[in-house]
Amino acid sequence: MLAPMKIDFTAPVGPKKFLRRRREELAAMRFTRIGLEQLGATLGAEISNVDLRRPLDDETLAEIERALLAFKVLFFRDQDLSPAEHAAFGRRFGELEVHPFLPSPEGCPEVVLLAKNEDVSGYENGWHSDVTWRVAPSLGSILRCRECSAVGGDTLFADMAAAYAGLPEMMRARIDGLRAVHDFTITFGRMLSPAELAAKQKKYPAVSHPIVRTHPATGEKVLYGTIEGETSCQVACRTAKVIRDGSITPFVSDMSVFESRVWRGGIDKRRREQCWVNRSVKRP
Repeated sequence: MLAPMKIDFTAPVGPKKFLRRRREELAAMRFTRIGLEQLGATLGAEISNVDLRRPLDDETLAEIERALLAFKVLFFRDQDLSPAEHAAFGRRFGELEVHPFLPSPEGCPEVVLLAKNEDVSGYENGWHSDVTWRVAPSLGSILRCRECSAVGGDTLFADMAAAYAGLPEMMRARIDGLRAVHDFTITFGRMLSPAELAAKQKKYPAVSHPIVRTHPATGEKVLYGTIEGETSCQVACRTAKVIRDGSITPFVSDMSVFESRVWRGGIDKRRREQCWVNRSVKRP
C-alpha cells in the first residue's frame, strides 16, 4: 500500500492573487456600444456588433480602446476587410509604420503579408513581441486571417502582467531595473545579403529596453521582450542568466496566463504596449 503523499500547498503556484483580482475587475466591466465575450482568464475577448468596414463613431472606438486595455487581445469575427480597409481601421489608433523586412500587398505598404506553406515554415514559432528591435516599438498589431489550415495554425497569447505578478519576489528583485538588447539580425538578418545587412544595421542599430516595463495607460508592471530569444537576441550579463536558465519562461507558459486562438477568419486587434507576448503554432 502506497504511503500518502505529503503536498506543500503553501508553495507559490502562479499568479493566483493577480488572477482573482483581475477576474473580478473584468467581470465588473460594462459596455453599451459593443458586445463582448471574455475568452481567457485575464486576456482575450471577442467583440461583436461592430462592422470594421464602416467608419466607427468616437463612442464605439472609445469602448474598443477600453476593452483593449482591459483584455489586451480582441477578436473581431467575420470581418471581410480589404487591405485598404484594414489599414484604415489601424489608423484610428495612430500613425501606421511600414515594416522594413516583410512583403506587403500592392498599394498598401502598411499591411504585411504573412504566407506559410509546406515549403515556408514560420520563424515566429516562439514567444515574442513584435518589432522590439525598434527604438520605439509600435503600439500594437492588427491581424487578419485570410486562409488557415484545418488543423494547427492557431496563435497563442500570454499575459505578461500576469506572468510578472506570478514571479517569486526574489525573481522580480533580480530583474527590476535590468535591460535587454534587441537586434533584428537574429531573424530578419538571415534574409539579407552582407551589403543589405550592413545598410539595415545603420538604420536599425541594436537597442536596449527594460525587461520590466510599466504600461503607460494602466500602470501595470509587465515583462517585456522575447522570452525564447528569437527576436530579442542578445541579452547581456546577469539578464542572460535569468532568461536562459529557464527561470522566467515557465511563468509565461503557465496555462493560467495564456489564451489559445484557432483562426476562423476575421481579424484580431492586439495591444502591445508591453502587455503580452505571442507565438504561432506550426501546421502538422
